Amino acid sequence: MQKKNKITMGDIAREAGVSQATVSLVLNNSRTIRLSDATRERVFAAAKSLGYQKMSVAHRPEGQEEVAMLISGMPGYDPFGDALSEASATAWQQDTLLSVYDYGDDIELARYILRQLDKRRCAGVIFASPVTRPFDFSPFAALMNLPVVLLNQYDLARPLLPTFLPDDRANASQVTQHLLDQGVTRIAHISGDEWMDASNQRLEGYCQTLRHAGIAPDTALIHKTDWSLNATFAATLELMKLPEPPEAIFCASDWMTLGCYQALSQLGKKIPHDVLVSGYDDQRISHQLTPVLTSVQLAYNELGRMAVEYLCAGEDAATHIKLVGKLQPRASTQRQ
Repeated sequence: MQKKNKITMGDIAREAGVSQATVSLVLNNSRTIRLSDATRERVFAAAKSLGYQKMSVAHRPEGQEEVAMLISGMPGYDPFGDALSEASATAWQQDTLLSVYDYGDDIELARYILRQLDKRRCAGVIFASPVTRPFDFSPFAALMNLPVVLLNQYDLARPLLPTFLPDDRANASQVTQHLLDQGVTRIAHISGDEWMDASNQRLEGYCQTLRHAGIAPDTALIHKTDWSLNATFAATLELMKLPEPPEAIFCASDWMTLGCYQALSQLGKKIPHDVLVSGYDDQRISHQLTPVLTSVQLAYNELGRMAVEYLCAGEDAATHIKLVGKLQPRASTQRQ
């Protein structure tokens, strides 16, 4: 009798009619992303019918000592730090270790690291970036004898490489729709550096949602900055000088809202009575502001966990996951 192939999360996803990301969230009992009970039940039923069993420590391949992450520059105070923390914790749960190597975009250093990893017992390599960006895998392709996934970056020339990304466009759409649902129509957006995918996709999500609501984006309400507090402070002052100032301001990061809050305070404006304000990425600072800040999760913790699980489970199917975060409405956008 032919040996039955191992059941993967991809098999369950096809059986249940959902994405691999949804399967991973359900089977790991994640509550970070909101899923309906019906969806969870469908995934569990599909997993049971296919005979899926999570790999236990006793049944993991022998000699699997580490999962390696090659990152192009270590993040400082940045949401991507959540991905590192969760990836490390998940590796430990899988009875292995996460080893992080910062190669700082030095290709020769990265190639040297890969040659050293090939001599060791490694489950696979995660090529990661603290900022969402395109990535050229070609300098490393000939060296790779280990499984590879991309985290927070992508190679358009190699769509079969397993890739795990945040869905910035959909996340920004959630924020914009939430503001529209509060009854406002003049919504400003303060974005970050134009060269960054994150800035462009958040702006696109904002514009698309306005258009869907029958509102043409007003270029006077869009300010492109450099992510800094000072630039956001200045942009907010400019916005509030308009003949028709915005009813709401959507900042492209929680950090940027510090500048926005300070500018509105200087002008004697009250949040949310005079202006609604929302941030992005749901960092701890969102709970420390007064009023507490509406934001949306980047879900980097889930993406880091999924990347490690993919390698440790020995998945071999191509996958391209863009994970939508969860909106967290709070006092800064809720008028009494």
